[in-house]
Amino acid sequence: MLPLTSSSMPKHIWALLAVYFLASLAHFAHNAEYIAYYPNMPAWLTRDKVYLAWLAVTSIGVAGLAVLRLRLHALSSVLIAAYGALGLDGLGHYALALCSQHTVVTNITIWSEASTGFVLLVAAALVFARQIAAASNAANAGHRGRADEAIERVSRRQNPMS
Repeated sequence: MLPLTSSSMPKHIWALLAVYFLASLAHFAHNAEYIAYYPNMPAWLTRDKVYLAWLAVTSIGVAGLAVLRLRLHALSSVLIAAYGALGLDGLGHYALALCSQHTVVTNITIWSEASTGFVLLVAAALVFARQIAAASNAANAGHRGRADEAIERVSRRQNPMS
């Protein structure tokens, strides 16, 4: 079985995953526990549904880690980027009510989730771009070996400590 902290994913992505996971959990937990205090939330949205939504969002990140274990590096980067992008959905609270209508803690959890999600999205997208470029360069150079080998070489250069 492959180690989960494979060298195919740079260490900064692992750190961003952890920070975004915690920010997302904090926002969804706050949302679920204080849903009655969030302005203009739809009546159908319950505490349980908020936690289920968090599980659905988090499952995208888990899927990204699962395919990493299968050495599907580019797909892993795409799923991790998508997981980060889902953090921007928290900004939808401001479509329902102005920032000033939310509590300070609510605003902190919304912006923490959105900002860490955005940083994860950008970082994972850059890793994906480097992976694709490495695979393309390997193919163009006449090396008909597996593109994943080129991706792993690029990842090792980005993350020399692993």
